[in-house]
Amino acid sequence: MSGNRFDVLDGAVPPGENTKFFGHPDAEIFLAQSYRSGKGHHAILVEGPEGIGKATLAFRFANHVLSHPEPALAPERLADPDPASIVSRQIASGASHNLLHLTRPTDEKTGKVKSAITVDEVRRAGKFFSQTSGTGNWRIVIVDPADDLNRNAANAILKILEEPPKRSLFLVLTHAPGKLLPTIRSRCLPLTLKPLAPEPLLHALRHLGIDLSGENATKVLAAANGSVSEALKLLNYGGLEIMATFESILAGQGPGIRKDMHKLAEVLAAKDSETIFDFFSSLVSGHIMRTAREAAVAGDIAPAERFARLSATIVDRLAVAQAYNLDRKQTVLSILDDIRTESPQAA
Repeated sequence: MSGNRFDVLDGAVPPGENTKFFGHPDAEIFLAQSYRSGKGHHAILVEGPEGIGKATLAFRFANHVLSHPEPALAPERLADPDPASIVSRQIASGASHNLLHLTRPTDEKTGKVKSAITVDEVRRAGKFFSQTSGTGNWRIVIVDPADDLNRNAANAILKILEEPPKRSLFLVLTHAPGKLLPTIRSRCLPLTLKPLAPEPLLHALRHLGIDLSGENATKVLAAANGSVSEALKLLNYGGLEIMATFESILAGQGPGIRKDMHKLAEVLAAKDSETIFDFFSSLVSGHIMRTAREAAVAGDIAPAERFARLSATIVDRLAVAQAYNLDRKQTVLSILDDIRTESPQAA
């Protein structure tokens, strides 16, 4: 029982279909051995930045558990899923009766993905458990990510975590554990994944048919911050060009800069540009926070405070623009104007 959808970037492999995993050997060993001991926790909070393999690890572990339902007989290591096995085929197709993937649902009226995981989605978990309670099989729920749970959904999932059914396992993914309800965090065993080191990141990209070398590899590795999804946005969605344009706008002077600002805003406001607009939002937030931090370290308290306030203002502006479907081009132009006003490069 899969979720309604899963955001898969161009060039990526859906986590439920991915047979390879890179860069987190200790996490794999921990999951395999804790399961084999028969004393594994019923809810594991898999923490870490977006795009480093949390969902792939969750599906990989789910495959391991469903392929070896008796813990004491399970291998000590997670193996690559066998695409020919019944369990793997069911997981990949979303047809497993023992696995539920909770993600943001698609609005049937608009065809767009909703902004949150709703309480109706969590109620599916209750139905899922009731339908499978007599089989004796493991029942696994992947919450992907828990950051997207709205308040009602978070409270509903908490009730299930407080009284978990027998032979149930929750794999709760989060990019920002500090934003989750403390009561959810307290009922889960944390498992932290760190950004991928350069070598496993390159291996992961080669697995996707991308072989980086030379200057291009240096740029992507520096900007991706150990995230496969960020690397794909840089390479397949024009992220490298957007970064270069953004830096040029901040550093430049004269009437030509205004033209560049409008070109960038038009790209980010184009139809079906959600992925690259999110990339730009993260790029802007990262730039502002770095600038504020550098100013604070240098003892320039006033600029640090201005950039900290600007960060909060821009976060609010992006949230309002999304909530009310405001003109995205104008939002981008106003953000660029504000950053240039404060930026020491443009001074």
